[in-house]
Amino acid sequence: MLAILTTHPIQYQVPLWKALAKEGTIPFEVWYLSDHGTKPTYDIQFGKTFAWDIDTLSGYPYRFLKVNPKADVSRFEGLRLEESLSALFREKNVQALWIQGWQVLAYWQAVWVAHRQGIPVWLRAETNDLHTSHWYKRLPRNLALTQLFKWVSQFLYIGSANRRLYKQFNVPDSRLIHTPYFIDNERFMRAAQELAPNRSFLRQQWNIPADATCFLFCGKFITKKHPLDLLEAVILLVKTDKFLGSQQKLHILMVGDGELYNSLENKARELETLCGHSLVTFVGFLNQTDIPKAYVAADCLVLPSDAGETWGLVVNEALACGCPVLVSDQCGCAEDLALPLDNRSVFSCGNIPQLAARLQTIVDGSLSISKQKCLALSENYSVDKVVTQVTKAYCELISL
Repeated sequence: MLAILTTHPIQYQVPLWKALAKEGTIPFEVWYLSDHGTKPTYDIQFGKTFAWDIDTLSGYPYRFLKVNPKADVSRFEGLRLEESLSALFREKNVQALWIQGWQVLAYWQAVWVAHRQGIPVWLRAETNDLHTSHWYKRLPRNLALTQLFKWVSQFLYIGSANRRLYKQFNVPDSRLIHTPYFIDNERFMRAAQELAPNRSFLRQQWNIPADATCFLFCGKFITKKHPLDLLEAVILLVKTDKFLGSQQKLHILMVGDGELYNSLENKARELETLCGHSLVTFVGFLNQTDIPKAYVAADCLVLPSDAGETWGLVVNEALACGCPVLVSDQCGCAEDLALPLDNRSVFSCGNIPQLAARLQTIVDGSLSISKQKCLALSENYSVDKVVTQVTKAYCELISL
């Protein structure tokens, strides 16, 4: 059996567990360390209590492991195993342990037990080589990862930057398996198709002028995502003679919530004073069944995040809905999901003038990316491709 250890039911991971169960080749069980997100839970970054409005606990085998009281998925020591996995490994005849990173102590505990029992470890993580820090911060991390990677037999890399990180630690190609990062493409594509006839109504509902180019920010209003950069770039853009002397119109749709909300509101008021009318709509948090509405209403998603954005699955979501993207070069997905669309779909993180120039290319149509191109690219990052790769790896393992 393949034991898959993960922090909690995550809306982006569950489609893979369901697809593996449906495919049926691999006997597996998902071992959760927390029920975060399955019932109303406070999210400190969103600043609100919510639960996902999609089913995350059916269609595949799972169990919840015993962990420390008051488990916290956001802290390393916030998730600690309080039961021995040795007996469970033997009871379930575990052939391999799959972990989803190294950000919580429970992962390290599980890997240590698997190592002692001679059970191969598979690793699928988001971390990449884009984040830079001082050597005295990198040194302890690199020492720890060097040891962890010695215990890992297969590295399920999600994209180019993630792969490069493993190569920096001299992981050979024979231990690297491409399992592209994905979302439930089918669900988003289907939702977008159903919503497309109502696009005008959605835009009207959110005060988006029919003739305006709508830029979308979707995510937590936190520092690493740089939502203020989008508004700063719009302010810079509308101040230009080229823009002021034309009939071009634009609008900003802000989907999400978080600690920067008041700062964003202040910047939106500054923009309103400059233009004489409101250019920004704050939608608030949208759950999984509602979020496709934003991608259908918008003309382009903008993700200005720094290297703290280890991937950026909102980009996958946008593309699956046929919505073009502009992505910071520090986002983990930039070279895989934005660069193939057009070189101008990627901009330098924190470079407000460059972002403003990229926005202008969307507004004036000099950068035009078709819906079909977005959909075709998104299909390269699908659950089916991951199921194929994982199934092949497991079959090779048990045949040894």
